Amino acid sequence: MIAIKRFTFLLPVVVVLLAVCFAAAESRPLNVLVLFADDWRFDTLGIAGDPVVKTPHLDRLAGEGLRFTHACVTTSICSASRATLFTGQWMSRHGTTAFEMFDTPWSQTVPGLLRTNGYWVGHVGKWHNGKFPAGNFDFGRAYQGVYWMPQKDGTKIHVTQKNENDSLEFLRTRPKDKPFYLTVAFFATHAEDANPLQFLPQPQSMSLYQDVTVPVPVNATEESFRRLPGFIANEKNEGRVRWHWRFDTPEKFQTMMKNYYRLATEVDTTCSRVLAELKRQGVLENTLIIFAGDNGYFHAEHGLADKWYPHQESIRVPLIVCDPRMPKQFHGQTNDALALNVDLAPTILGAAGIAPPARMQGRDLAPLYLAKEPPAWRTEFFYEHPTIRSTHFIPSSEALVRKDWKYLYWPDFKREQLFDLQSDPREENDLVNDSAQAGRLAEMRARFAELKSAAR
Repeated sequence: MIAIKRFTFLLPVVVVLLAVCFAAAESRPLNVLVLFADDWRFDTLGIAGDPVVKTPHLDRLAGEGLRFTHACVTTSICSASRATLFTGQWMSRHGTTAFEMFDTPWSQTVPGLLRTNGYWVGHVGKWHNGKFPAGNFDFGRAYQGVYWMPQKDGTKIHVTQKNENDSLEFLRTRPKDKPFYLTVAFFATHAEDANPLQFLPQPQSMSLYQDVTVPVPVNATEESFRRLPGFIANEKNEGRVRWHWRFDTPEKFQTMMKNYYRLATEVDTTCSRVLAELKRQGVLENTLIIFAGDNGYFHAEHGLADKWYPHQESIRVPLIVCDPRMPKQFHGQTNDALALNVDLAPTILGAAGIAPPARMQGRDLAPLYLAKEPPAWRTEFFYEHPTIRSTHFIPSSEALVRKDWKYLYWPDFKREQLFDLQSDPREENDLVNDSAQAGRLAEMRARFAELKSAAR
């Protein structure tokens, strides 16, 4: 009793010290892990309703976080979308149209800002923005384009397995006294374009989906293809060329889609092992985890393959945010806000306690689940895509996108289209010449011009 009384005067000091420690733990910047899938559209998740693909680990992640059901990209192509991830800018501003480095100063990018502010910064996998600036990363491994990669010992390793190995190496060798940022940029589920097989999963995955028949989209038809503008609906257009590579017979469709799904399941497995390593290290509860895609993908809808164009299949992507700050009532919920890939950069910086540069154009998503009152949010956005190679190959496209209506503009041909997404979600019935929609067309045309100017 005497001993207890002797030290009671220390209790206020202990309480203060504990309060300071807890406050420091609460205020310390979060680690950030971005799991960035390639050519993976919004519904290629079991939890999103795909009747075939198995993604149990990503489904579980969605159950522990928040899944955005109307996440979209502002440009549906690998290179520009990746530049947007790092810069938080529309293509018009960051300047990357296809395969080149973005114009934004490195000091104003996500990895540049995080590294300047004490983060251990890593990138694993696909870069696709010119020469990889390895010196700007503490840990950098960039590669893409083929599924089976040669190793120094003469063997080959599957690109998704290499993604996994490199990610685990980053996590296991990082300094433990610094917050970290890691982008795991998968090559899957992108096609290996020069290979007639296109999608090349690992041998252990080939038993998956063997006895399944993948449903063919209802608008994967010649009639739907012919409803497209003539500069798309021709055999020279690259979307149609790649449709022939992948989907022009029922047998080919089944083979390609099953292999595509096998690649997706492999990514799901690698994500689970990376997350397990975070848990093993005791840092999972202090890490913002984002799973997203760089663009959507036509699975033969409209008689097309790949992406590029402003149709829903091409611009909508998966987005799961698992944030330790998120109140439990949001866990496992969905949010239908128009979340864009330009929003990822300010969201990441917000988790790190870093103010985004003035030229970043996205918005931090965190207030959608952290604010006491949900903030006013966008109800529309401007979409853009450049001409690639020629107007015969991939013509440019632009759009004003809302959840209920969409205005398309094809600049190379000065062609407009208008779709009612509520009654026509597959965009089959062009209403641009419907006199009943003249007022709506004029309003959307004017708003489109405003948002286009703002993006640039």
